[in-house]
Amino acid sequence: MVLGQPAATFERIGQGDTRIHYDSTGYKSDSKSLATLRGEAVDLMGLFDSPPLGLPPMADTQNITAPIVALGRRLFFDRRLSFNGTLSCAMCHIPEQGFTQHELSTPVGIEGRFVKRNAPALYNVAYRQTLFHDGREDSLTRQIWGPLLAPNEMGNPSMGSVLNRLEQTGEYTDDFIAAFDTDINVLVLGQAIAGYQRALLSANSPFDRWYYGGESTAVNATVKRGFTVFMNNDCVSCHQLDDNGALFQDGEFHDTGVGYFDSLVRTREPQRLQVAPGVFINVDTDVLPPRLSDLGRYEATGISADRWKYSTPSLRNVAITAPYMHNGAFGSLSAVIEFYAEGGVPHEGQDERIRPRDLSGRDKADLVEFLQSLTGSNVDALAADARTTPIGDY
Repeated sequence: MVLGQPAATFERIGQGDTRIHYDSTGYKSDSKSLATLRGEAVDLMGLFDSPPLGLPPMADTQNITAPIVALGRRLFFDRRLSFNGTLSCAMCHIPEQGFTQHELSTPVGIEGRFVKRNAPALYNVAYRQTLFHDGREDSLTRQIWGPLLAPNEMGNPSMGSVLNRLEQTGEYTDDFIAAFDTDINVLVLGQAIAGYQRALLSANSPFDRWYYGGESTAVNATVKRGFTVFMNNDCVSCHQLDDNGALFQDGEFHDTGVGYFDSLVRTREPQRLQVAPGVFINVDTDVLPPRLSDLGRYEATGISADRWKYSTPSLRNVAITAPYMHNGAFGSLSAVIEFYAEGGVPHEGQDERIRPRDLSGRDKADLVEFLQSLTGSNVDALAADARTTPIGDY
C-alpha cells in the first residue's frame, strides 16, 4: 500500500519506508528494495510539447533541448556536487518517493547536519513563480545555488569550488559543449539542472480524466463527493483550478498556524526522543540537536506581517509526497484534513480562511479519496526515467 493507493497501482513509487505508525510498538516496515528496479527512458521533451491532461500550456520552452535535459538529469544524480562527494540532489528529492523524501520529516544534509524544512516535491515545478517554502527565489536556474552553498545541505564554500570539481572529473566537458556550446560555468550549470526539473510534468490523473477529459467513470462517487467538499469548504481558494488547467496552488503565502505552533508552542513542550518503534524517552534538551528557528516568508522579506507564512504547495500527486507542511509535521492526508477541520492553531495573523469546519467522518474520508485521485498517470514512468542515468561518484 502507498498512502491509501491499491498496491498494484504503482511499482516504483513508495519504495522507501513511509514510517506510518512508527510511534506504535506494532510498527512494521514497508521498505522495499531499489535493487530490482531498472531504468526505462521516457520522452521528456514530448511533455514540453504536450503537457499531460490537466496542466496549462507550458511557456518559454524554446531554449530547452534534449541534450540539456539529459545533462541536467545526470547532474541531479551526481554526489560530487556536494563538498565531500556524498550528497546529490536526488538524495533529498528521491524519484521513487515522489521527488521528495517521505522517510524523514526534514532531510539530513552534509555530514548529518539538520535541515529545518521538508524537501518540496518537484513535480510541475516549472509552473511555480517562487521557489522554496519561503519564496526566496524566483528562478529555477538560480535556485540550485541555495542548496549547493548551504552549509547544512550540500556544504560548498563557493560557486567556484563546485565548477572546479566538475571540471576536474573530466566527465562533463563534452556534455556541456554539446548542450550549450560552452564550457562549464555558473549560468549553464543552473540551466542544465533546471531543464531536467522543468521536465518533471505530471498530471492526467483520474480526476483530470473526469473533470477535464469528460470520462464520467474515471473516478467513483466518493471522489466526486470529496471534490464537492473541497469546493464548498473554500479549499479551492488557495489550491486553485480553472477551465484551462489545475495547478492546485495560488502562488501566494499563508499562515495556517503550523509555523506558529512549531515556533512558539511545541518548543515549550517536554522534550521526548524516540529511540525505536513506540519507544520514547525523556531527555535533557542538551542531548537533542538545536532547534532552528523558522519564521517562514519573513526570512525572505524582512516584513513582520510575513511571519509564519509559507508558499501554498500544489496538491498534484499529494498522496505520494508525504509528509506534509513545510516542516513535515503530518504523515498522512487524514492528519492534514483533521488539522484544518479543527481550525489550525488560532493566533493573531493566521489566515482568516483557516477556521473550524463542520466536517463529518464521511466528508473527511471523501476528501482523502479526492486527493488520492490527483496522482498523475506517469509518476512511475518519471521515476523509471530518472534511473536511466548513472550515479556520479568518486
